[in-house]
Amino acid sequence: LREDGRITKEDDLNHLKKPTDSKTSERKEREEVVKMSKIRKTIATRLKESQNTAAILTTFNEVDMSGIIDIREAKKDDFKERYGVKLGFMSFFVKAVVECLKEFPAVNAEIKDDTIVYKNHFDIGIAVGTEKGLVVPVLRNTEQKEAWEIHAELEDLVTRARQRRLKVEEMQGSTFTVSNLGMYGISHFTSILNLPEVGILSVGAVRKTPVVIDETVVVRPLMNVTLNADHRAVDGMVAARFLQTLQELSESPSDFS
Repeated sequence: LREDGRITKEDDLNHLKKPTDSKTSERKEREEVVKMSKIRKTIATRLKESQNTAAILTTFNEVDMSGIIDIREAKKDDFKERYGVKLGFMSFFVKAVVECLKEFPAVNAEIKDDTIVYKNHFDIGIAVGTEKGLVVPVLRNTEQKEAWEIHAELEDLVTRARQRRLKVEEMQGSTFTVSNLGMYGISHFTSILNLPEVGILSVGAVRKTPVVIDETVVVRPLMNVTLNADHRAVDGMVAARFLQTLQELSESPSDFS
């Protein structure tokens, strides 16, 4: 625009030759190429290997969490005073998972060539999402610990995972993995096996749901669970009975907590 307010043909041609800042900005916003981080490349490689290797079987069930919630409410004040953190239901649930693994050893195993290695120890990996990607810290020897001991250790591992302060050995050697997206409000999901394990449990959100008990509709806190297993080691009947037993134990937590 000239001082007298006129726009000439020369002005128009010069303007068309020079791209505006807004167009440049628009191109930058539409695409951005970022090189994969080391941890993202590792995750991608391992998960693709899992899908290419395992014959994945998926089984679903739902659990009434009333009993676990009642026990947590009864113990939470003492736990808070003793350890300084709030007692969550996952510690009780992990204990129930361990009891199921004891009963169904095929789910706590590993395939090596043409053999199946059954694990007599129960080191549970807990999948944790961080800003840098997925990590799986391991709860060691869970069969030897009380539910509140597991929770205190779990709180520590998750905190340090998100602060990127885990040691490499703290993320190795799990025999079975639990992945929980319930805190994000997700009700159903499935997970990819964490090789060389043959089983992984996906845990959804606890939701108040109407159910029929003795011909009466009542509201119960239900949680959906999904077992993904390698069919080379775990038959469909075993997967179904594993989830059935998990449901029964979780609904009678005094039997194991």
